[in-house]
Amino acid sequence: MERQYVGIDLHRRTSTIYRMNADGEVLGCVRIPSQPLELAEAMAEAGDHPEVVLESTYGWYWAADLLKELGANVHLAHPLGNSWGNRRVKNDEVDAKDLAAMLRLGRLAEGWIAPPEVRELRELVRYRFRLISMRSSVKSQIHGVMAKNGILPVVKEMWHTSGPAQLDELCETLPEAYALRLQSLRDLLEVFDAEVVTVDDYLHRQLRDDPGYRAILKLEGVGKVIGAIFVAEIGDVHRFSNPKKLCSWAGLTPKHRESDAKVWRGSITRQGSPLVRWAAIEAISKYRGGDKLRADYHRIAEHAGKYKARVAVARKLLTLVYYGLRDGEIRSLQAPEAA
Repeated sequence: MERQYVGIDLHRRTSTIYRMNADGEVLGCVRIPSQPLELAEAMAEAGDHPEVVLESTYGWYWAADLLKELGANVHLAHPLGNSWGNRRVKNDEVDAKDLAAMLRLGRLAEGWIAPPEVRELRELVRYRFRLISMRSSVKSQIHGVMAKNGILPVVKEMWHTSGPAQLDELCETLPEAYALRLQSLRDLLEVFDAEVVTVDDYLHRQLRDDPGYRAILKLEGVGKVIGAIFVAEIGDVHRFSNPKKLCSWAGLTPKHRESDAKVWRGSITRQGSPLVRWAAIEAISKYRGGDKLRADYHRIAEHAGKYKARVAVARKLLTLVYYGLRDGEIRSLQAPEAA
């Protein structure tokens, strides 16, 4: 049986499956409920080891795993790398057909399908980031309650030292509605703090024996949290042939436009993993990445400004992360042997 090319337009409730052969002839198109059993039944018509492509859309994990179990060669369409053109008609059938056609013609820009264990780590580092965001929102609301009553924090950082004592007093003296909200927000803070600790402990237990994780923790400014982000979000670092491609994937390289004799380079692309980009910038924000990178930061800042210096040094740090994850060591950090 000839190999088939299958495009799947996956949605939360229904999915459209479009099949064609190597010559582009239509073999079938069906619309099914987005459920494992229905997907397996529909894929039985595609024969052995079909080439299947689906978009990196909401909840694609289960479909990719099931398709692999069924023997398909699964491809993930990159959400930004494929141009759909200015079509007059756009619907699920046309989307699925275009996916299959681009795969058949070798024009499909693909994303990486992370294995389940990497996806689990990503799930937790991203969840931790959400927890921190929600905790920050709660702290801002506490400040808002105080501001509405004309009260200033007794200390710059309210969440340590004498800050809690002031909040205790406010819960007793503010009007009832404000006091109720303030106490509720404080209770939420305790919940978020506990959940963050739980996630941190789990991540460190999972990664503490990983040689790449241990190697990048030796970088100044890279602690357990940022180290876990690098490991989880980057995944298999060998999919990048060199550090420049990792930096490009993280969105830390400038935009490049070239036509005829004209070359234009702009600001960084900001594409790729926002968490990796944030982690790289955050890691060098205070300590500047150690002696060598700190010197580079000050040298670049003198003639290009602090913002460009931070981005440039973040790229240098991510280069060291690349070698740490690839080799399990960062040789530039090792002390030279005595002669």
